[in-house]
Amino acid sequence: MLTQREVIQVMSRVTHPEIDSSLLDLGMIKEVRVEQEAVRVTMNLPFAEVPIRDHLVQMVKDAIAEKDEGAEVEVSFAAMNEAQREEFRAKAWEKWKS
Repeated sequence: MLTQREVIQVMSRVTHPEIDSSLLDLGMIKEVRVEQEAVRVTMNLPFAEVPIRDHLVQMVKDAIAEKDEGAEVEVSFAAMNEAQREEFRAKAWEKWKS
């Protein structure tokens, strides 16, 4: 079973498909918890209806599965506050893939 630190390291390598930055660096990973056989990740979204939300979830699950095939991964969602959204926008604008 992965440790919390290992999961965070894995998340640091999951790159947003449209922005040249990791989900962690973009502030999109709010919390990581490892409980017995489950990895629980709270994804911090800039707005409720992110069109690629399911794709982002699959990327997180696939990255964790590469390190631990047997890990059960649960992804929940939170909404960024205004300050977090502004920081996300600034980073996204700076590193947007053209």
